[in-house]
Amino acid sequence: MSFGFAPSAAAPIPSSADSASRLSRQLEPAEWTAAGIPLLRDPREVVSGLHARHEPGPSTAVVAVLGPEERLLASASFTPRAGAPDGWLFRNALLTQLRRVIPHDLRRRTPVHTAVLIYCRDGDARWTEEDGAWMWGLRDACTLHGLRCGAYITLTEHGWQVLGEGRGGRRPSTGSPPLLIGEAPAPLPRTGSGAVDALRHAAAR
Repeated sequence: MSFGFAPSAAAPIPSSADSASRLSRQLEPAEWTAAGIPLLRDPREVVSGLHARHEPGPSTAVVAVLGPEERLLASASFTPRAGAPDGWLFRNALLTQLRRVIPHDLRRRTPVHTAVLIYCRDGDARWTEEDGAWMWGLRDACTLHGLRCGAYITLTEHGWQVLGEGRGGRRPSTGSPPLLIGEAPAPLPRTGSGAVDALRHAAAR
């Protein structure tokens, strides 16, 4: 599996203990892959369904919760507070949205619901420190809400990309109109492998 890396426009060079601590609250692609994040069998359907529901613009996050039968149980979109990317702040923002749309599952011994996150940003599909902070925040928010941590997906002007899997498509993209029902977006070239025995999900509205 191959990954690209790009600098984050929102992430200045660390110059203090505080920024060093912030940089520790992020996950790199290898750590994300090693965590065994469940894969989506049809990520383009997930992305298209959530894009049609929320029509997110740049700097918008969409968090969705999938049920045991891979149904869309709840979703919310929001714009995080501007500033340096910090997994702790992203975790808190995600928790606020999750608590608003679905009860926690902390009483269960094993999570039965899965949370996935789409983040709309500038740039290309290469991993950035901002992505790493969102990954850290999503994983921690899921733990604190009793959910299984699912896929992290970026949406840019070039299309969408499931980080850690190398799967993506040209549509939808930031600013593009929602796809019509049954319309298939054109796929992007693969940048890696690993989409085996993936989970199936129908992003029903």
